Amino acid sequence: MKRLILVLTIVCATLVTLAQEKNDSTKVWKTNGNFSINFNEATFSNWLAGGTNSLSGVALFDLNFDYKKDKNSWENFFHLGYGLQKEDGNDVIKSEDKIEFNSKYGRQTKNEKIFISGLFNFRTQMANGYEYPDTETRISGLFAPAYFSLALGIDYKPSDKLSLFLSPMSGKFTVVSDNDIVGDGAFGLDKGENFRSEMGAFFKAEAKAKLVENVDLTTKIDLFSNYLEEPQNIDVNWDLTINMKINGFLSANFISSLLYDHDVLIPLEGDKVGRRIQFKHLFGVGLNYKF
Repeated sequence: MKRLILVLTIVCATLVTLAQEKNDSTKVWKTNGNFSINFNEATFSNWLAGGTNSLSGVALFDLNFDYKKDKNSWENFFHLGYGLQKEDGNDVIKSEDKIEFNSKYGRQTKNEKIFISGLFNFRTQMANGYEYPDTETRISGLFAPAYFSLALGIDYKPSDKLSLFLSPMSGKFTVVSDNDIVGDGAFGLDKGENFRSEMGAFFKAEAKAKLVENVDLTTKIDLFSNYLEEPQNIDVNWDLTINMKINGFLSANFISSLLYDHDVLIPLEGDKVGRRIQFKHLFGVGLNYKF
């Protein structure tokens, strides 16, 4: 795990360095990023209403490196997030674990707001996940699962704060590299299979807005419909982030994620499984550095 974090840190630093160098030399690269470490802590002593001592921390790293020249536009986004949580009497568990890379190339048409674009997206996680509070039974890990998406379509960008991308033909691929995790089927895969491919329509919306002074909102939503199997069931991947700047190095962050995949069955009580919306939100205050 330590080696993985070290490698990812080196990769991030290299990307920042290369992007900054290109920005200085060619004037067609625009680079910006954000690194933050947020903490939450609760302590109780003789508290009649009850409560459990807890401590948690989340580290977040975002990097944008974009190219624009003439009619060509190439936007790249890299995200790392990892968090841990400890409560009295329980083992340390994960509260956040995400790796995401998004790359979109576009060629401007006669209409300056419309681009013919190709998109690539990759998502996975860094560390093993367990069936908490059981910390022995692994249910996920690095490249278990991993998601890849490829799409070609039309990108409507009325401003640098909004992008609406529609692809009538796209591919969505799910990989589970660990045979122990695959088992009887996981993450929408058939029993004993490590790979699933889907073909369908894809829509992606991205928006940024300043809510009030020093409070920024960023949101994106991905929608996918599988042409070949129950196209009326739409897969949803929605992220919302609100950054609240306190001063030059302190900030508060609210992060919300919603997932729904009709092919993924969620464990319920007993041995039951069912289709459910997955929802997660994080809120913390901590150190923040923008570049």
